[in-house]
Amino acid sequence: MTHPLAVRIVAELTRRGERVAVAESLTGGLLTSALVDVPGASAVVSGGVVAYATPLKSLLLGVDTELLVARGAIDPDVASQMAAGVRSRLVLEGRPADIGIATTGAAGPEPQDGHAPGTVWLGYADAAGASAEQLHLAGDRDAIRRGAVDAALALLAGRLGVRE
Repeated sequence: MTHPLAVRIVAELTRRGERVAVAESLTGGLLTSALVDVPGASAVVSGGVVAYATPLKSLLLGVDTELLVARGAIDPDVASQMAAGVRSRLVLEGRPADIGIATTGAAGPEPQDGHAPGTVWLGYADAAGASAEQLHLAGDRDAIRRGAVDAALALLAGRLGVRE
């Protein structure tokens, strides 16, 4: 089923002539899928990188290796670097994506890197810079992953001025 917020995001990106790139860890492709489920998404979604294994966050997205070693993957700076990295790496026609969005966190059922299940960071990057937002989600693994997708879509919509 197509996510109604994704429909509005794709419409707004289309109106603006902008593109989004997605970097995912705990959501494993669900966020990119939510966006590309929308007809016409190919005009605005550059693509997605699933960097599930921590070393791939550095190799594919340019996240600082020392940061990953020192703090692990569940960290605000990791999330913001993932978003900035995917934005700069998914270049089309010589132009980086206008927006990068990222998900990283612990989906459970066990804690990861000392973080309880449901601890999630969303990263957002555009030409003005990068930032991160923390979530504390409840539920089982599936609920946490889907909650992270919903929150990432809400973050993206909010930055675009799209109403939920």
